[in-house]
Amino acid sequence: MKLKLYISLVFSFITFLVNAQDNIITATVSKNKLGVNQRLRVTFAIKKQGGDNFKAPNFNNFKIVGGPSQAISQSYKNGKLSFSQSYSYILQPKRKGELNIGAASIEMNGKTIKSNPVKIIVLDAVDLPKNPNDPNYIANQNIHLVAEISKSNPYVGEGIYVEFRLYFSENVGIYDNAITEAPQYNGFWNQEIKRNGTPVKMGKYNGERYRYAVLHKALLIPTKDGKLTIDPIKMDIIVAVPTGRADFFGNAITRQVRKEFASAKKIVRAKALPLENKPEDFTGAVGEFSFDVSLSKHTLKANESSQIKVAVNGKGNLKLFELPKIETPKELEVYHPERKEKVAITSSGLKGNVTDSYTVVPEFKGKYKIPKTSFSYFNPKEKVYQTITTDDLYVDVLEGKSLPTNNDANQVTKQDVKVTGDNFRYIQTASSLEPISTSDFFKTPLYYVLLLLPIIAIPVGIFINKKKEERDGDIVGNKLRKADKLAKKYLSEAQKQLGNKEAFYEALERALHNYLKAKLGVETSDISRDKITDLLQNKQIDNTTIKSFIDVLNDCDFARYTPITNVQMKEEYEKAKQVITQLDKQL
Repeated sequence: MKLKLYISLVFSFITFLVNAQDNIITATVSKNKLGVNQRLRVTFAIKKQGGDNFKAPNFNNFKIVGGPSQAISQSYKNGKLSFSQSYSYILQPKRKGELNIGAASIEMNGKTIKSNPVKIIVLDAVDLPKNPNDPNYIANQNIHLVAEISKSNPYVGEGIYVEFRLYFSENVGIYDNAITEAPQYNGFWNQEIKRNGTPVKMGKYNGERYRYAVLHKALLIPTKDGKLTIDPIKMDIIVAVPTGRADFFGNAITRQVRKEFASAKKIVRAKALPLENKPEDFTGAVGEFSFDVSLSKHTLKANESSQIKVAVNGKGNLKLFELPKIETPKELEVYHPERKEKVAITSSGLKGNVTDSYTVVPEFKGKYKIPKTSFSYFNPKEKVYQTITTDDLYVDVLEGKSLPTNNDANQVTKQDVKVTGDNFRYIQTASSLEPISTSDFFKTPLYYVLLLLPIIAIPVGIFINKKKEERDGDIVGNKLRKADKLAKKYLSEAQKQLGNKEAFYEALERALHNYLKAKLGVETSDISRDKITDLLQNKQIDNTTIKSFIDVLNDCDFARYTPITNVQMKEEYEKAKQVITQLDKQL
């Protein structure tokens, strides 16, 4: 047993040493697949100082078009010395097929260390520009803007995500980039997925090694079936392209060109939900959910309130369907439900819970049954409809008025007539009349008041009318007052929720979207921030006001997941009120 362990350790150590030596010199190519009339760059990189007698491989089946070009770099950072030396060749294949670039070698500490061999696939000739060294051509060959979707044929209501990536090879550099046209998601409910910066990662594009950065990522939920198109994203990029020449120190000389790149259109074919076995109470829920109906108090007194909580929890299109309505006995007074949403946006869809809370107040004592409630949804993984039914709930009211019955309401009590001496008195047939003393209205105080009232009312009316005309002529002031009144109208619900963070920011965001919906006639909740910016710019709104509006929307998203004080909520309310006022003035 000990002998086997010893042999295993020795073998592992030898393997480690071999791998460590193999990593000293590595071979990389600019492309693994090319046409027979194209060229590629092969670079042999040495990561350790002290190597001698570099020997390039015998490039059989390749023609050396350029090179070798040598580059050396050495730096000292944080107490560590880093060294890099490379030899590069420009090659052109002589024939089609699967070709190999052999291993290069160097001598280090009396040992010969070799690089890894590289396999190249050579295809038929391709169309080339007149000048293969044209910087624009090189930029197009080394930079690719790509849209990737997680699923191309989802069901209606099923969440997918789209990710826009910028791939760029190690042969070029990027100095500046800007998105000139944001993607459009017609036929989708969409929401941007927040990311922490845009780190550069390593990956493969068409089988070749590339660096890439994720520019934009969004959650998409199809709202209709059929062929849906994701429009491209467009960018302006400044690219540093190698010229094939090197400076005095062996560093490659580059040339900067500005190019516009666009991703290809993506097609999503959304499938309609099946009609077979579709429940009657289905309202569009798609995903994986749990459902529950609970009662905060089962025993209470008359006029004492209880809460009925209807909750759906899980992952799916949580914001795009209605929760089931509960049925209660008519003897229970039920108020309109309060909606609460605690939903997070992830790559796999919306995740969290949606709740309706009903306030119930009984008037009469007794025991009341709240019938069972069912909730149906479509599970896209299992491709079936599923229904969850809750149990009956009972409310026991111990104290209060008794519930009146039909017999009590219709019963007439019969009593005997009691005769007394005054019940049927003799009706008097004669009367004695006397004159009524009257006072004269003429010259009374009330007479003079009513006489002078019109005379006093005329100048008062003239004064009020003059003030009204001045107020009506104040166009700026009227716009401000009207805008302020409109802002208070839309923000009234948010003002009621001050102190309740989640409800406040949900109401605040809903108020901003409802305002734009009323003013612009579009469903702004279904479009991106960039689209809202375009709509407002088309209405000639100044950029400062647009930025303030977008900032409030972004703050609503950010604040739901961070600690917020009441003072901050009041400041956010005033900021929203001010931005609506400014928008209404300009609209």
